[in-house]
Amino acid sequence: MTMQLAAQQTHTPHGLTKSEAVLEFRLRKVIDAGPAAIDERLEELDSEWTAGRISKATAGVMVVGGLVLSLTISLWWLVLPIVGGAILLQYLFGRTSLVGELFHAIGFRRGADIEQEKFALRALRGDFTHLPTMQTIEDRDALSRMEGEGGPAIEDAHEKHDADKAVKVLVEVARH
Repeated sequence: MTMQLAAQQTHTPHGLTKSEAVLEFRLRKVIDAGPAAIDERLEELDSEWTAGRISKATAGVMVVGGLVLSLTISLWWLVLPIVGGAILLQYLFGRTSLVGELFHAIGFRRGADIEQEKFALRALRGDFTHLPTMQTIEDRDALSRMEGEGGPAIEDAHEKHDADKAVKVLVEVARH
């Protein structure tokens, strides 16, 4: 296990990993700012560069820049495209590269972390309330009541959670 992975696996006093605690903090901050802040944060996340994206861009710049420099200055600059190509080759055999891990250590987030936050924000906004779901035990109970009583078993009252409880549920769901 790498040091970076070991650092992510350490738990806070509340039993969350560091990345889960950061996600919880970010979600609480957005909730405190109000519903419009969710849309603003989603826009920010859409333009945020990931560690992987930056490492691929770096490799691309090394390839193109090295070729231009080797054609105009000296053939020794061909070292840059070779190194850039080696960085890109690492993605063939794994999901990350050493350069991607370097950028992550500097502070850029992984794409999975950004997508996890986006998913949680969309859930808070209510984007998934109208999606079809599989039958749950409660649905089967409602169907049996409907059959026994001769009418539909629809319960209109939806329980609303407070912000703290919603964030804890979202972080717990993201853990699995």
